[in-house]
Amino acid sequence: MNPPFAAASPAQRATGTALHRQLFIVLRDEIERGVYSASGALPKEEALGDRFGVSRITVRRALADLVALGLVERRHGLGTFVKASPHKARVTPSLSFIDSLRQVASDTQVHVLQVGRAAPTPDIAAVLQIAPGEPALHAWRLRSVAGVPLMITEAWVPDFVGKRVTAARLRKRALYELLQDEGVQFGRVVQEITAQAASPDVAGLLNVEVGAPLLKLVRLMHDVEARPVEHLTALLTPERSRILMDIPGEKVDTLGAGQIVHDLGLGAHALRAAAPPRTGQGRTSVGKRQKRQEPGR
Repeated sequence: MNPPFAAASPAQRATGTALHRQLFIVLRDEIERGVYSASGALPKEEALGDRFGVSRITVRRALADLVALGLVERRHGLGTFVKASPHKARVTPSLSFIDSLRQVASDTQVHVLQVGRAAPTPDIAAVLQIAPGEPALHAWRLRSVAGVPLMITEAWVPDFVGKRVTAARLRKRALYELLQDEGVQFGRVVQEITAQAASPDVAGLLNVEVGAPLLKLVRLMHDVEARPVEHLTALLTPERSRILMDIPGEKVDTLGAGQIVHDLGLGAHALRAAAPPRTGQGRTSVGKRQKRQEPGR
């Protein structure tokens, strides 16, 4: 995944995930798990340095990142303390899927990096059910809040619904709204969530270290006629974003509650396994990949 117009600093390209960032991730996770009580003090800088085998400068940089995230506060002469009420983004329970898209669009600012028509990779063409080499709408966007980058998205949309989407229109309205303007009524949605290390281009856009772990969400949206209408890949920083699932009780015992898929080899695009079989055919296997599935808990 290589977004356009990105540039990572020489330091980012050279260092990968820096020690202070690794320490930040460990301390953030401990704070969120309640290892340190609300309003309680973190260990002294010297103690943290001894525990993790790093310098005090590294510890200070990690603590500065925690302060910037709003998880801790520095008290002059006393040390670093966990905030009593760490900032959490507002959560609205039981949103419909379209409402959740609307909330993301309203809560963030979008920077359209590039919009055009291109041929997707064979794997993406297959899940979109278009011929190899057939062009489709291709859009890169960066979403931010108050200048803080949160998410990079790459969208592919078949021409039968995406031909009239332009960069100018995307700057004013969300993609799902433009597709609705074209008459799309959204139906089935398939999502998979994995992790990915930040490439230099992605790191430059999200302002993270090269190699930093990112959440990767891949979404395939269909219309009510079961035609694929959008393939979206989103990369998010786990320090700034979470993925929430609100599953109705009647869905708990179904695959609608999610499933864990173990990939035991290399193969084609994972979402192909979730595509419904064509009439008169069984489910198509994904390359030569062997899979074992567990029901979501």
